[in-house]
This record gives sequence, C-alpha cells and structure tokens, in this order.
Amino acid sequence: MYLNLRSQAKDESRDLLFDFRFLTEKEAQVAAKDIYWFPVSQILDLKNLAQVNNFLIQNALMEGDKHRALFANETLFKLWSVIHQQPVINYFLEEDESLDKVLNIFIRVNSGGTILSYSDLLLSIATAQWTKIDARETITGFVDELNGIGNGFDFDKDWVLKSCLVLGDFNDIAFKVDNFNKANMTRIEGLWEEISQALRSAAILVSAFGYAREFLTSNNAVIPIAYHILQRGLPSNFDLSSKYNADRQKIRTWLLHSLLKRVFGGQPDNVLRPMREVLRGVEDEFPLDEIREKLKKTPKSLTFNTDDVDALLDTKYGKGYTFSILALLYPTLDFRNSFHIDHIHPRSFFTKGKLTKRGVAGEHLTFYLDHVDVLSNLQLLEGVPNQEKSDTDFQEWLEETHRSKQARHSFTERNYIPDVDLAFTNFPEFFEKRRERIFEELLRLLKPETALRDNSAAV
Repeated sequence: MYLNLRSQAKDESRDLLFDFRFLTEKEAQVAAKDIYWFPVSQILDLKNLAQVNNFLIQNALMEGDKHRALFANETLFKLWSVIHQQPVINYFLEEDESLDKVLNIFIRVNSGGTILSYSDLLLSIATAQWTKIDARETITGFVDELNGIGNGFDFDKDWVLKSCLVLGDFNDIAFKVDNFNKANMTRIEGLWEEISQALRSAAILVSAFGYAREFLTSNNAVIPIAYHILQRGLPSNFDLSSKYNADRQKIRTWLLHSLLKRVFGGQPDNVLRPMREVLRGVEDEFPLDEIREKLKKTPKSLTFNTDDVDALLDTKYGKGYTFSILALLYPTLDFRNSFHIDHIHPRSFFTKGKLTKRGVAGEHLTFYLDHVDVLSNLQLLEGVPNQEKSDTDFQEWLEETHRSKQARHSFTERNYIPDVDLAFTNFPEFFEKRRERIFEELLRLLKPETALRDNSAAV
C-alpha cells in the first residue's frame, strides 16, 4: 500500500482526503509534480519526528510549490502520529499460517467496506491458478445460466465451488480454502466441462420435477443428483428419454423424501459424503434403497414415523416445503406444465367481515381464519384452470366445470376431496375429513416398501 504525499485524493465520489493505493513497485516509481508514492509500511522505520523530518528533506518533498510541500509535511506527520502515538489501532498477531483462517479474518475486518464473500476470494485464487479458463468469468456466468433454467433457481458461486469438490471426488469436501489449492484447482479445471454438464443436467431435471427457487428448500440436494448423472456418463436427454423413466422416478422419490426430512440442514457434508460412497461407480439406476439403508441409523435418516407425517399436515401456504408435500401427493402430474398451489375454498372468502356475513361466528370463526392456509385446504391445479377458478365458490366451480357425476367423482378422488357437503359453510368438516385422507395417503407413500412403487413421476 502506498500514500501520495504530494496531493490529496481526486475521487470526490468516495469523499476521501488522502490518496491510498495498492501499487506494484514499478507503478510506485512514477514521478510527477503532484505524485510521490510513499510506501506506508515504511512509516514503521521512522522511529521519531526527527526521522520524519529528515525523510521529507532528503526526498526533496519540502521544495518547490509551497502548498504541495505543506501537504506533504502535514500528511507524513499525521501518518506517523496515527501509527506511533494515537492509540487507535487494535491488533493481535495471528501466528497460524492457515489461509482459510486468514480469509475469514479478512472477511470480518472488511465487512465495513466493499463486501467480499468467501467465494469471491476463492475465485481470485482460482483465477490465478487456472491456465486455460477464466475461473471468475466462467463460474459467474455458469451460475447465471443455472438460475435461468425453468422458472428460475437461486444457486450461487459457493454452491458451484462446493459441487466441484463433491463431483471431483476429492476426499475432503469441506468448503474451505485449503481444499482449493493449486493441485486441486488444476484438477477441477480439467474436469470443468464434465462437472458443469452434470450440474446443468441435474438442474434441468429438478426443474422438470416442478421445482424452482421458492420450492427448492436445499440447493445441496441437487449435488448428489448431479454426481449420479456424472457416474452414468452424462447421458443426453436424461430429463426426457423414456429409457431413464425408472431412474428418474427413484431420483424424484429420494429428492422429495430428503427435502421433507430436511436432511441437508445443519451439516450437509454428513449426507453428501455417505451418499457419494453409495453412488460412486453406479452406472445404472439411482440406488435409492442402498442410500436409505446407508442413512438409516444416522441423524439424517430418510425414514418417516407417524409424528413426522402429522407435522407435515400443519404446513401452510407460502412455505417452501408445501410444494414438496403436494408433489408427493400428485405423483403422476407432468410438472413441465405450470401448476399452481391453489386454495380449494378461496382465500378471499376468509376475512372476518365476509365470514360474519355468511353466518360464521364464535369458535367456528377462529377455525376458519386459522386453517385457510393449511395443507388440507390446498391442492395443485394447472395454471389456466386455477386462474379461471380464482375467487369462485368451490362447490359452484366444481359443478360448473365437471358437469357429470363421474367427472366430479374423478376430480374429488384425484384431489383427496372427502365425500361430505362441499358448501363453504361446512368448511370445518371438509377440512378435518380431508386431513384424515391426506394423512393416510402420506403414511402409505412414505413407507419404504411402497414409496418407490407408488410415488412415480410422469417425466
């Protein structure tokens, strides 16, 4: 770092008085009437004011223009005073040479300036180490590409770098700078085309399952899918070809279960490592049963009990996990089409004023208001029918759009609608009966022996 002793900073937008810059030794040798670059670290060698004065005289900084000489004098004396006299700098000597610790310290110290993330600093290291590809430009552009797939995702540079460690089959997959050394980065550069293609194919597949940024509650869940696709040799049209139907069904089942069990919460490496062990070398279908068995006796188990299922039923509209539950309940929908999470009994009906006008009062009023957004009043409906349904009374809409008794029966069975009075005034009974039907279906679907057979997607 250098300080210009001949003139103040010229960038008025930053509201700075002194001109500090990071320069190479060659850049600092530039001489001009308004430039003299003083190496800031050299202030430590000036032990007293006499030495400061001698430096100014010996380097002709007190000669020439009076105003520039005065600025040089005041600036260098001020710097000396701040460093040697004023107790304004707190520091400790970090003796650990771990670059990972150094970067974390830098991030904390730099939080008041231009914010740099851990991945920004790692990309700087990668850029310096990759020889054929510009790491920063390539990875940043790739993140933008992934986030533009389907209805959009929310992947970031950290996630891509983490994925490189897993898909590159490194023993240590912890997200720390020590794992991005020159040898590892060289290996990642060589594998970049395969890694990026696997991540791209996985994102396209997950999008075909109906997921987007608001529904994908863990980006890390995409990494094992990408690893599996890579192990299979990066097959083309993996998301569409009928050849891979069974494989896609197993992947979808695993994705739904892992998201609903929230296995990637806390320490995701505790899931990624054992899953990679099972997936490594598998060139045929996704080994769902083996993965389930591998995680069975760990805190990341994919096994659901009755309490787990009961808790799922309390999920509400607008929460990330709601889509995954509904996707589980609608296994045959083609999610390449647009589906909306729809309130069966319209949300607009559930205001205190409208409920009172319909004669809803007392404890029933509270029940209506508390349960309007809960899972048992939600269904998946294609975009156009959902827009047409809009704020229409459900019973009226059903009779208008499904004229025959057989058509209405087919719709109610497909959407777990109970055989009760569907009038809005009977919402409490409708809600409880539908909750019972969904509870029984989730119990059935989430049993290991039935999940794969029944929870299959039409993709």
